[in-house]
Amino acid sequence: MKEACPSASRTAYLTTRVSQAAEGQQLHEAGRQLQISVSELALEEVTASAIDHAFNEFAQQQSDTVIVNSNSLLFRYRQLIVELAEKSRLPALYPWREYVEAGGLMAYEVDPRELFRRMADDAHEILDGAKPGDIPIYQPTKFALVISLKAANTLGLSIPPSLLARADEVIE
Repeated sequence: MKEACPSASRTAYLTTRVSQAAEGQQLHEAGRQLQISVSELALEEVTASAIDHAFNEFAQQQSDTVIVNSNSLLFRYRQLIVELAEKSRLPALYPWREYVEAGGLMAYEVDPRELFRRMADDAHEILDGAKPGDIPIYQPTKFALVISLKAANTLGLSIPPSLLARADEVIE
């Protein structure tokens, strides 16, 4: 996000109370390193009105960008989130490509094929008699960056060629 919006100094982090812990801490640390203020808004309840209220808060805080948590409760409202980000003229980084397909700017996601393959391997081990507690916790190693040039144009952004070159997919 910092490469796409180099002048950004404030980013809003949309999350939920149930998924607030580690991801938020890592985001705050990255913000410190990049000299970006990160304000976290954790929704108590995920509803359309709560999401709308969150975007009003982002405007009051004068946020430059938004990062959306990967929580599945937010995923249900992806179209609304994308529309509110566009209406608020806030470039947003999303956790899944479906947000970009819905009109969002960019997504940095875990490669779903790798994730599902690992889940299948774990299920296979359990069916072969392994105890779930004995199976090591898997950390994803493959990620995909998806960028929408249409959304960038709508927001008046010029995505640097170096960032476009690193993208796994660029949607025109």
